[in-house]
Amino acid sequence: MANEKTADYGPLKALFGTWKGNKGIDISPEPDEDAMNPFYEVLTIEPAGDVENAQVQILAIARYHLTVFKTENDEAFHDQVGYWLWDNEAETIINSFTIPRAVAVIAGGKFDSSKANESEITLEVEAKAGEEWGILQSPFMLDKAKTTAFKQKITVKGNTLSYSETTMVDIYGKTYTHTDDNVLEKV
Repeated sequence: MANEKTADYGPLKALFGTWKGNKGIDISPEPDEDAMNPFYEVLTIEPAGDVENAQVQILAIARYHLTVFKTENDEAFHDQVGYWLWDNEAETIINSFTIPRAVAVIAGGKFDSSKANESEITLEVEAKAGEEWGILQSPFMLDKAKTTAFKQKITVKGNTLSYSETTMVDIYGKTYTHTDDNVLEKV
């Protein structure tokens, strides 16, 4: 891996730092009715250099850790580790992450650098089970709570990061649209 100070991070530079937000609402499926959980979260994203794939592709790397807590009792209910990746030549943005429910996601999308506005950066990625940008999960999760699609949009404007994401889950005999939105400030 190259020196993290010389890597071409492109739009990833806007993500670097520690972000905190306390206005989140998680609506999650339950067998009888949906649960609504107000939450706060801490997201840390740091530069990690770049890597060369097959002596052809160069990916700039941002490593991250996200922890989400229930507002009512400060209990952590979501933990996520991953990487944001930037392929400058292909103008492709990638979010690869795992959660400790035995689910891994590699979501991707295009980012047109020529239309980038330095004061506001928007990144959009998506993945679907069994496709090029995909989702892998354990046999238990495939049987009981299968994730079929993931879509995420992040916008960074100054010291504010806002996001919305949608995860499609087959659970409790139905297809459920699980959504999360929040606004975080850089600390």
